[in-house]
Amino acid sequence: MSNPNPNRRPSPLARLLRWLPLLALLGLAWALWSGRLRVPEAWNPWAPLRIDAPPNLLTRFKLDRAANDRAACRSALAQADMRLSPVDDRVTGEHCGFTNAVRIERTSVAIGADVTLSCRSALSLAMWERHVLQQAAQANLGARVVRIEHLGSYACRNLYGEQGRRRSQHATADALDVAGFVFDDGRRVRVLKDWRPAPASSASVSSTAASASADAAGSDSTDATPPTPDTGEARFLRAVHEGACDYFDVVLGPQYNQAHADHFHFDRGNHRACR
Repeated sequence: MSNPNPNRRPSPLARLLRWLPLLALLGLAWALWSGRLRVPEAWNPWAPLRIDAPPNLLTRFKLDRAANDRAACRSALAQADMRLSPVDDRVTGEHCGFTNAVRIERTSVAIGADVTLSCRSALSLAMWERHVLQQAAQANLGARVVRIEHLGSYACRNLYGEQGRRRSQHATADALDVAGFVFDDGRRVRVLKDWRPAPASSASVSSTAASASADAAGSDSTDATPPTPDTGEARFLRAVHEGACDYFDVVLGPQYNQAHADHFHFDRGNHRACR
């Protein structure tokens, strides 16, 4: 049998079939965008972000789209349970300042000193409070958060305040540092005091195996350090830290480095990290 001619061009029909999936996808996107195809708002990627809507696979897309549009961000933020006021755009130093920012006096809970945040960071904060904060509090401590203790937002400084480093996200009001929480039953949970890494199941297995080996060898050593017990406070902190990764770009905590031993760093920026 002879081989097909390698120089033979595909027929027009074959070329059309090759492009058909892309054309169908573009047609579907146009129909959704133009409103000719009606789908539930929750599953329409071009529908506005709704803070109260249950999160789904499109939530992050809608959040990012709103964050990059000044008017859309303000419109979405107007739904938030926050007491805030717009702040004029300003430049306060080299690579320092903010645009489309707001001054927040209170979120859904008390926050102490006012904070200035970019609209996109404030929107992420509102989403985190609505879908993570109180759920984690109720599940792990059976209580409700009434106050967030923070270490500030806007500051014209470099990373870690060190000369020669690039500007921090705090320098553009895109970051907030959270140090602790106060609950309606009077409890106070602080990152510095109450953070614990998640218990490693493998660690307990290894410890058991090591003890068995020591017993077999006739060892009477009592130097083994018992694992630190997990607590509801620690589980709450891990839950709000992990949940923040769904709404912020960078989330850093005590397991990232010593500089974050006493707080969580939440920011919207150009990188993604959940540490």
